[in-house]
Amino acid sequence: MGMLKFLRRRGLIVLHDLAWVPVAIILAFWLRHNLGWIPLDAWGLLATLCAIAIPVHAFTFWLAGSFRGIWRFASIPDFIQFFGAIGAGGIATAITFELVAGGTTNVPAVLVLYPIFLLLGSVGARVVYRVVLEQRVNLDGTERALIIGAGQAGNLLIRDLLSNGPFKPVGILDDDPGKVGIELHRVRVLGRLSALARIAKEKNVSAVLVAMPSAPKSTLNRVVSQSAKLGIQCRMLPSLAELANGTVAGSDLRPVTVEDLLGREPIRMEAGTVKSFVRGKTVLVTGGGGSIGAELCRQIAALEPEQLVILEASEFNLYKVDQELKGRLHPSRIVARLGDCKSVATVERLMASVRPDVVFHAAAYKHVPLVEDNVVEGVANNVLGTKVVSDLAVKYGVETFVLISTDKTVNPTNYMGASKRVAEMYCQSRNRESGTHFITTRFGNVLASAGSVVPLFEEQIRKGGPVTVTHPDIARYFMTIPEAVSLILQAGSMGKGGEIFVLDMGELVRIRDLAEKMIQLSGYEPDRDIKIEYTGLRPGEKLFEELFYESEALGKTAHPKLLLANSAPVDGHALDGVIERLRGALEVGGVSKVHAVMVELVPEFKRDTPLPDQQNAAKLKVVR
Repeated sequence: MGMLKFLRRRGLIVLHDLAWVPVAIILAFWLRHNLGWIPLDAWGLLATLCAIAIPVHAFTFWLAGSFRGIWRFASIPDFIQFFGAIGAGGIATAITFELVAGGTTNVPAVLVLYPIFLLLGSVGARVVYRVVLEQRVNLDGTERALIIGAGQAGNLLIRDLLSNGPFKPVGILDDDPGKVGIELHRVRVLGRLSALARIAKEKNVSAVLVAMPSAPKSTLNRVVSQSAKLGIQCRMLPSLAELANGTVAGSDLRPVTVEDLLGREPIRMEAGTVKSFVRGKTVLVTGGGGSIGAELCRQIAALEPEQLVILEASEFNLYKVDQELKGRLHPSRIVARLGDCKSVATVERLMASVRPDVVFHAAAYKHVPLVEDNVVEGVANNVLGTKVVSDLAVKYGVETFVLISTDKTVNPTNYMGASKRVAEMYCQSRNRESGTHFITTRFGNVLASAGSVVPLFEEQIRKGGPVTVTHPDIARYFMTIPEAVSLILQAGSMGKGGEIFVLDMGELVRIRDLAEKMIQLSGYEPDRDIKIEYTGLRPGEKLFEELFYESEALGKTAHPKLLLANSAPVDGHALDGVIERLRGALEVGGVSKVHAVMVELVPEFKRDTPLPDQQNAAKLKVVR
């Protein structure tokens, strides 16, 4: 049915355009005879001219693609194309007619006049159709919208909305004073962004549409905040990179996200360097089903690895990432393995079979409250898991080992941070004693990652609140998952071994501000529609995180978003002995013994009150 409808519509366009050929010729003869009756002796010439012109114009219309255009989207380039087709057809018709019926009187003027009538008729019909359609859309549109931005994106968006809806643009706001008063497709720029509240009320709008793909975050925050106070929805166009096809449509509009408000400008990745680091190599990602691990797999798959190997303890997470990657990389190049990184047997079997060139160790327990409640498993996974994977990486000749670390390792106040600090130290010690290049990347919170505050707030807002924040002044560094992973890959490609790369996280963000923005994005007013409640700091939680120790004087690298922490060397022999004692404490399962060894390993580890031994803590058995 769809094909029949398509052919029927195309057939009507062809009939319409070709029908205008004899009509235009008759009008030309009529005008040539002073708008009087066309003499009988002229009808033979008229018929001859029609017989020549119809097939000629059918060919030139087809050649120019005029029949393929959609009337509702007809634009100036389409009209120029039509003008060219009619001009070429008119010239070809005149030459052919002169050869067939040369020397005939009263005809040359007709040969000039009829293409003009043909152009007016065929193009005019398209213009009238589009105007009528736009009027109908304007009358039927129920969503009145203000457009933010009178630039190219705004111009294209308004044109599409007038043709297709679903929003009816009733005005434009732009901070460029030179644009106030101008019109785009008969939609006027009514003022600057500061007038949003007043104009939105005057025009009775139900939506604000941001048509500024590279809008500063401060501008976007202002628009979202004003829209939330007015109780109207706010949507925006994607970034310029996402609109790479050069077209802008109403269907491109999407809700503003917290990443839009908190994120920074896209990071410029040295694509050539990173690609040469990965291309043609076997890359192993531990924890490849997690938030960071899965994004690592996605970005690595685009860099043409010889083989991508994924080790993941969660069957569901492994299944999801495996299915997704099969659409990006040939299945023969993907190895998906279930397994625990603490298991020597599991990891060794895998490394012996695939022989990885590069390892990204993303497997970790990172949720602070859960690790606080499950100290034995948390510390074992983060410390012993790292030891197993790094030791076997050395044994099987891995070129580069990249540890994914966290800002919570700096002056840690919780077991998660302290355990990841031990992992950092162990990797540094292995770098000095082996041919494998061990590199550490350290960064803060990742927006929308598993266990992060963003999904929690989303769920609380869906339930109508309250949104719970531990402290009014608590603040964290944030970056998006793709941003963090691109910098991890960049660090891996730049590192020579032993470095701790610190990712530039921008400015600290107060969690209270984050909660307010998310409430506003949902169309509510903070503390009026949805309450924010403060529950008090949790055990092991700091008000502010730090990205580096005071003794780690940060140095610059070739990449502006990557800094280098100059950390003190680690005595590997002494570290090995303490880690063995930590293993013994973990096998016994006593939290107080684990705590004592952790403080010995990380003297700066300060916790207000050590946890009591967990009565239900199972003894840990590490598979050898």
